[in-house]
Amino acid sequence: MQVARDAGALLSYDPNLRLPLWPSPEEARERIMSIWDKADIIKVSDDELAFLTGNREIDDESAMSLWHPKLKLLLVTLGEKGSKYYTKDFRGAVDSFRVNTVDATGAGDAFVGALLCKIVDDRSILKVRGRLRKVLKFANACGAITTTEKGAIPALPTEPDILSLIEGAN
Repeated sequence: MQVARDAGALLSYDPNLRLPLWPSPEEARERIMSIWDKADIIKVSDDELAFLTGNREIDDESAMSLWHPKLKLLLVTLGEKGSKYYTKDFRGAVDSFRVNTVDATGAGDAFVGALLCKIVDDRSILKVRGRLRKVLKFANACGAITTTEKGAIPALPTEPDILSLIEGAN
């Protein structure tokens, strides 16, 4: 992570919590948080937010309790309810898209991949509310489409698929 940071890379972190893979919830929380302050962008699900904060309320106060000074963007995905975003200067929510969900496997990864694809070459998106919201809408659409087929990889959409869903929802 330090080599990447020294090279100017944007560091993204998605803890992707799977409690059965950990010796204990306490160790999972400790290890997840051990690199928390190294990331520029962090994505957690609503369940991960509750786990990490110990608060079942999925609210701004809980999310912001995870904020650290180097963080540029904190995301909380809410499944079919969309996502919330937090930056140093603004915050908000972006609705999801209605789709016929078959399997949610990979939706969060597709969301993050779509987001990173759009900001990797233009980090200024993170500083402009309207541009960030547009990218998050794109990421939400990508995650939504990924739920319409079984398996994470076969369901990954193309950019035209994503844009079609967005245009159809307007």
